[in-house]
Amino acid sequence: MTLVLKGTSGQSFATTRTNLDKQLASLDSAAIVALSADLFTMVRTLDSSLALRRGLTDPSRSGSEKSTLATNLFGKSLGANALKVLHEMLQVRWSSPRDLGNVIELLAIESEAAASEKDGSIDQLESEIFAFSETVSGAPELRAALSNKTINAGQARKSSVVSALLSGKATANTIRLISQLIDNPRGRNIESCFRDIAEAVSSRRNRSIVHVASATALNGDQIARLTKALEKEIGRKVQVNVAVDHSVIGGLSIRFGDELIDGTVASRLGNASRSLASKSA
Repeated sequence: MTLVLKGTSGQSFATTRTNLDKQLASLDSAAIVALSADLFTMVRTLDSSLALRRGLTDPSRSGSEKSTLATNLFGKSLGANALKVLHEMLQVRWSSPRDLGNVIELLAIESEAAASEKDGSIDQLESEIFAFSETVSGAPELRAALSNKTINAGQARKSSVVSALLSGKATANTIRLISQLIDNPRGRNIESCFRDIAEAVSSRRNRSIVHVASATALNGDQIARLTKALEKEIGRKVQVNVAVDHSVIGGLSIRFGDELIDGTVASRLGNASRSLASKSA
């Protein structure tokens, strides 16, 4: 899912995502599924009240004041893991009240994907979402039924169609994710819902694949030690893909998701050269 976050929201999102990854690393798949469901519930509540969104993102209120408001509202209905996510989000600033719900929805999708990842089925999740989106786009009557705005989403009628079609043919993670966004599209058309699910799942999957560039081939022991170190740093299991790149002069260039750790001699020489050039200018 592509979020357009302006001002402080971008940094707040990065902080929130890092905190969530650490939390997910300590949970089993069942707990993560419950966390995802709670986050989706939180989104629906926030979408129902502009006053609430403003209250939880009001920069004039302290983080503790906003956390108290959140506890009073969600404390009896949501689990401790979801409340922890929300409380951490309320300690940072958001440029727009709408950003809070948008980020929580993305975290909810990524959490369901993380549960699938724990079970070793995230590739299947990704392929099933794509296959079902293709089925819907090629079936006008089905598309119309799933896009019908007159159906009360609270009665889960549209998601019951999804369950009937996919039961026994797709993973529970796939059915839950599609059902959540079909019942609560948040103003999007059905194609946008599928695109946002696919992008968020892909983002989660790609952030678990670490691309390493090295001047020479690494042996099995080196890759194992590197994998262990990266998993400790990132906070979850990762797949390390190593490629030989002769432009790398010593050291390693490591990329996972949007993060780049460049420890190569070539990079350091380039930085030094640019530094000297700026001083002589």
